[in-house]
Amino acid sequence: MYMAAHPSECMPGVPERQSTFSPGLHGPSSRPSSLFDMGPLSPVSLRSSSPQVPCMASPRSGWRTSRDSLTLAGPYKRSSVEELRRRLATDTTDPEQQFAHALQLIEASHHLEDSNEMPKQARKYRESLLHEGMRVIKKLATTPVAPGQPPFAEAQFYMANCYGNGRNGVSIDHVKSYHLYVQASKQNHAAATYRTAVCNELGAGTKRNYELAMRFYRKSASLSDTAGMYKLGLILLHGLLDQPANPREAIVWLRRAASQADEDHPHALHELALHYEDPAGKVVPHDEVVARDLYTQAARLGHAPSQCKLGDAFANGTLACPVDARSSISWYTMAANKGLGEAELALSGWFLTGAEGVLPQSDTEAYQWARRAAAKGIANAEYAIGHYTEVGIGTPVNFDEAKRWYSKAAAQHHARAAQRLQDWKTNHSRSSPGAEKECVIM
Repeated sequence: MYMAAHPSECMPGVPERQSTFSPGLHGPSSRPSSLFDMGPLSPVSLRSSSPQVPCMASPRSGWRTSRDSLTLAGPYKRSSVEELRRRLATDTTDPEQQFAHALQLIEASHHLEDSNEMPKQARKYRESLLHEGMRVIKKLATTPVAPGQPPFAEAQFYMANCYGNGRNGVSIDHVKSYHLYVQASKQNHAAATYRTAVCNELGAGTKRNYELAMRFYRKSASLSDTAGMYKLGLILLHGLLDQPANPREAIVWLRRAASQADEDHPHALHELALHYEDPAGKVVPHDEVVARDLYTQAARLGHAPSQCKLGDAFANGTLACPVDARSSISWYTMAANKGLGEAELALSGWFLTGAEGVLPQSDTEAYQWARRAAAKGIANAEYAIGHYTEVGIGTPVNFDEAKRWYSKAAAQHHARAAQRLQDWKTNHSRSSPGAEKECVIM
């Protein structure tokens, strides 16, 4: 297994797609609908929360890598590693086999079975495995696989990732990374073509050039790269990178990306669902059943925002879903366990009220889940913590602390928080402990 890193998916100017509802404690939430949550130049994996490396196909051979195909049962035994080294020394004519064995050596250097060796000796052995594996991959990335043929594209892509994130003893060098992405793209390597586009968009290792970025985004999409199709769809949908908006073409690319959705790339499903949910039907006809089904597909692939959407739907009876506390809590829990703040706040609401036969009421749990969400800077959660602290729900009454949280929420233009602060200022009154214990946050 290897972790592919690349310039961030962050696209300046991409508006967050908002839900048509206002978020409450366990009401519908608004979430970004894309991969573009990451920092502008961090070389990170496409799988955000997730997920690490997309499968990549070499156009020359159809060879694919995945988490499973290159991961042996670990930890690696010394005997297995030595067999890998023997194969690497003998299989010198097949670049695919060389690349696969080199990757396994690198993996083994990180997951070698403990031995009776002294720590220093064990460390040197691990370093030798890493060095040997990287030496082979560097050679594959720079040496023609045969007279008159280019180097091995998969190795170029791997080395570009290493230069992008400084893994495996390689110093970060975005210029080298970009050059290798371009070279692999010349061989129609879909993922490298997508990364080349991102580099041109952000100016990573090259000058920022939207025209080139669009050229490579279109090429990556034409090569059926899921991330490339999704990103091209968003660009055309919102008219980004100096492109005219073209919703009709955008939906075509989003649908193609959605048809290839997997755990690494569920985002197009969620994006399409948002548009089918939109009552205005600006991009596609309004259809809550289709929206529900798309959210469900993405949620089953582990996409937390889609899981939260289904939690909303079963809490409120929207998207052609019945009101079902068990289903709502289940989906919210999945999303909250992935760290999604809106889902954490929604669980706070469920614990505040409880659900007969499903979830026991707990002020302590209500406070703790809201606190997790508030730590992420969610205004509704900050307001909730202000209220909980003011009246003593799951935590001792503390008016100064309540004001602090109300102020945080008000700074984000939360109307109720601002009103509560104004009430205190005007009336010089404070709630007595235990007063207004019903949820006023919904």
